[in-house]
Parts: sequence; structure tokens; C-alpha cells
Amino acid sequence: MLEDSIIKATEPSLLDKKEQVLEQIKPENISNEISNSVTDLTLYIQKLIGWVIDFIPDAIRAGLGLVVGLFVIRTFLKILKNRFEQRNVDPSLRGFLTSIIKFTLYALLILVVASNLGFQTTAILGAFSGLVLAAGLALQGSLSNFAGGVLILLFRPFEVGDYIENNAGTEGTVEKIDLLYTTLTTNQGLKVFSPNGTLANSVIRNFTKITQRRIEYTIGIDYSANIKDARDIILKVLQNDSRIKENPVPVIFVSELADSSVNLTVQAWAARKDYHPAFQSLQEEIKIALDKAGINIPFPQREVRIINDNES
Repeated sequence: MLEDSIIKATEPSLLDKKEQVLEQIKPENISNEISNSVTDLTLYIQKLIGWVIDFIPDAIRAGLGLVVGLFVIRTFLKILKNRFEQRNVDPSLRGFLTSIIKFTLYALLILVVASNLGFQTTAILGAFSGLVLAAGLALQGSLSNFAGGVLILLFRPFEVGDYIENNAGTEGTVEKIDLLYTTLTTNQGLKVFSPNGTLANSVIRNFTKITQRRIEYTIGIDYSANIKDARDIILKVLQNDSRIKENPVPVIFVSELADSSVNLTVQAWAARKDYHPAFQSLQEEIKIALDKAGINIPFPQREVRIINDNES
């Protein structure tokens, strides 16, 4: 009895659903649905075509503005470069100012193109300001590098063409000072990009600002060698080299009594441009002169004694 009542209760609901499904798949209903969908699609396409037609003049105007703007900026930068060269503007300041002007001009060009496309300039400026603020918080190191570049140009610890060395031991000739980085060319021909913030906060050794540099060697001689003779031989090598300055006079003195040698420190001065060639060649000439005089440069050695206790 319970099962019969359940079947009777569910039969009407199943019949209702069947009728609803049959109603939906009637040809006239399907035709109406298709007609409505086609109408909606047609309206959407019409709106899209209208928007494209309205947008085409703005796009053409923006494209022409972009092409003309790029041409004007590049022409202006070339003229500016020539003017800088004609007026002998400091190369360090020249590169820095060119970078700032280039960035500003391209930013203005973007604003003009966006305005031609129908965007509100005030909204763009607001978004740009927010972007700059967010970027500033995220890229504090870059802002520090920019500030470092400004300090370098103001206080001039070095300029383009100077040979410098920083705290990290990186040395080379300054090739370019940009907004964020300074480019160095090392003696090995490598390009080193050093952050301006790091350079502005480190000790800089500028070898170009001085007229002469000191060459220094430590040369060990045998304990059996005559110190005076060795000193005279080394001094003669220095005096025969035209790159070595007579004033200050070269200095040679005993700096250490080491385990295997008497170490002599040799100090001599050369013009800045002659420093590297003289440093590279003099040590070899000193070695050859000491060899000819029979004065040995000993190598580290240890004396080992073996005691043999024979039990008898």
C-alpha cells in the first residue's frame, strides 16, 4: 500500500516535467530562441562596428602622432648631442642630462598618444603618479642609484675618462655616467656596470687626478747575499729606466727577515701614463740583473733532520 501511494504521488510531477520538456522542444519555441539569439548577436556586431568606425580616426591620429613624435624626439636628441659637443659640455654631465631629457620626452609622447586615443589626460596622470609611487617603494635601490648619479655630477669625484677603483677592488676607465649606472672599461677590456648609489657611498681611488704613481715591489734575496750589492744593482736598474722619476728618489730598504730570504722593498715613482708599462717590465729587469750578479732569489724551503736512534 505504501509503495502504491508513493508511485501515485510521484506520477504527476514526472508528467509535469515531461510536458515542460515537450513544450520547450516545440518547433515554434526553438525558432523563437534562435531568432532572439541572432537578434542579440546582430546588435552586438552593429555596436562593435560603430565603435570601430568611431575609433578609426582616433587611431589614425594617434598613429601619426606617434610616428611624428618619435622622429621629432630622435632629431632633437641628435641636435642636442651636437650642441653639447660644440660647446664642450662635460661628457659626464652630457650623458646624464641626455638620459633625463630622453625619458621626459618619451613620457610626454605617451601622454599625447593616449590623449588622441580618447583617454583622459588627468586620469592618465593620476594613474602614472600612483605607478611612480608604487615603483618608488618597490625600487628604492633604483632611486638611490639616481640620487647617487646626481651626487657624482655635483661633487665630481670622477669624470668620464678617469681611471678609478672602488671598495670592491673593481678598477677601470669611466666610459659613461647614466641615470642609474656608471660604465667602466677594465684593463682586460671588460664592461663593468657599477650602480651609482654604490659608487656615491664608497671610497673612490681616482688615479687620473694625480700626475704620478708609486711602483712597489718586495724582492727576496738569499741570506748569504750582500745586501748593499743587491741594493746597488736594483737602484742601477731603476736609474737606467727613463720612466722612473728622479724626484722623489727611489727607495730600497730591508722590510723583513723572512724564513728563507731577506726581503727588500723597492719603491719608485713613475708618471701616471707610464705606471702600468713600467710596473710590468721592471720586475723582470731586476731579476735578470740579480741573476747576472750571482745573487739568488730563494724559494721557500725547510730543513728536515732525521734522528735515527739505534738500540744496541
